[in-house]
Amino acid sequence: MKTTLTTADLQNSVISVPPLCRDVSLQPVASENARLIRHLESGGVTTLLYGGNANFYNIALSEYETVLDQLEAAAALNTLIVPSVGPYFGTALDQAAILARKSFPTAMLLPTLAVSSPEGVRAAVLRIVEKLGKPIVLYIKDAGYVTLDVVKSLVQAGALSWIKYAVVREDPAQDDLLAALVQTVDPALIVSGIGEQPAIVHWQKFGIRAFTSGCVCVAPRRSQEMLRALQSGDLAKAENLRQKFNILEALRNAHGPIPVLHHAVAHAGIADTGPLLPLLRDLGEPLQAPIATAARELLAWNNEP
Repeated sequence: MKTTLTTADLQNSVISVPPLCRDVSLQPVASENARLIRHLESGGVTTLLYGGNANFYNIALSEYETVLDQLEAAAALNTLIVPSVGPYFGTALDQAAILARKSFPTAMLLPTLAVSSPEGVRAAVLRIVEKLGKPIVLYIKDAGYVTLDVVKSLVQAGALSWIKYAVVREDPAQDDLLAALVQTVDPALIVSGIGEQPAIVHWQKFGIRAFTSGCVCVAPRRSQEMLRALQSGDLAKAENLRQKFNILEALRNAHGPIPVLHHAVAHAGIADTGPLLPLLRDLGEPLQAPIATAARELLAWNNEP
């Protein structure tokens, strides 16, 4: 596992956001998580972020270290693993204490609006960073979660390794918050956090040079190809590639990004993801049929010469 992190690392690979594989008793399965990691690595993906798709929101503290050890053991030497903490402050501090004994170069704080305020987030991040001994990833998922002043102060304090920006807009080109954010901090610190769908717009209009993806877990080679097309300035190729992800992404938008991806990885035969960890639940068979079709077609496209 890679134990260092620079902003250049964020641009070398699509930042995959994989599910976490569990067995019927909801225990994490090392062999299946390793299969998924190897699939991503085989497509050139070297950064894995375990957050919402892995349902780290609901992970038990009692299993947290086991999961970390499984992921670290499965990763290749140049593969970067970014686990998550939180979303609640007490949980995040306890998880940070465990992570402080490990070699992961950063971790992401999962966001919540339910019991947070921008100044409270600032205080929490600083305390978590102090406990961890390393900067963390700030995940901006909602417009009211933090203010620009809070973000700027955290960057100046050296508390942030990078920022995952994932505020969903009807038109991603019309985003006043993102426009202000790239003027407030170095855009190299910001990662487009909503998959392939807005990545090209975020690249062209806002100068963001990295993006996360869930569907990369099915088609890593093609998602990496899209990143390379953007880097070479071939926007037409990037757009053609992006459109291939739309069927599975539309299902994720309609039925939930986490459960659809969880089932898609399993139906494609990449890894047995098992049942979803509560508070989520598995989707019914009528919904799983189109997910299976979309996932298998996406994988077949990924494997084409």
